[in-house]
Amino acid sequence: MPDDCRNIYKICRKSAGLTQEAAAERLGISVESLRAYETGQRIPPDDVVDIMSILYNSLHLLAWHVRGKTAMYSRIVPEIQPRSVLEASAKLTNRIFAFAESHADRRLLRIAEDNVIDTQERPEFDAILEDLQEIVEAALELRCARESS
Repeated sequence: MPDDCRNIYKICRKSAGLTQEAAAERLGISVESLRAYETGQRIPPDDVVDIMSILYNSLHLLAWHVRGKTAMYSRIVPEIQPRSVLEASAKLTNRIFAFAESHADRRLLRIAEDNVIDTQERPEFDAILEDLQEIVEAALELRCARESS
């Protein structure tokens, strides 16, 4: 992978059409600090990344930043990919329809009605959670696509 594709901060800045100098000035940081963030020498503070996401018009930058910063985040929130609004909408709609058509909602209620997930129900429950995780991922991708459009 080329060097300029390895760092999300650099990718987003370049996508926004900004030089390091222009971005650093607008972010209120030194060019040296921005360079250190973009080369992976330092992790930018959350407040700087928040401003970057606004300046670069890149909501997914926030998700990638937090994901890279803590493993706990990765266990809860799915990895999202940048998508167009159309692509993200289609993905979300397809995942929701597949979930509904499989009657996973009814299966989930059947499993949960006794407030116990026993060993026989666990595989089906885990599969339903995987399907729900795909829906959450698609919804987050749509939100990021909406913010970027």
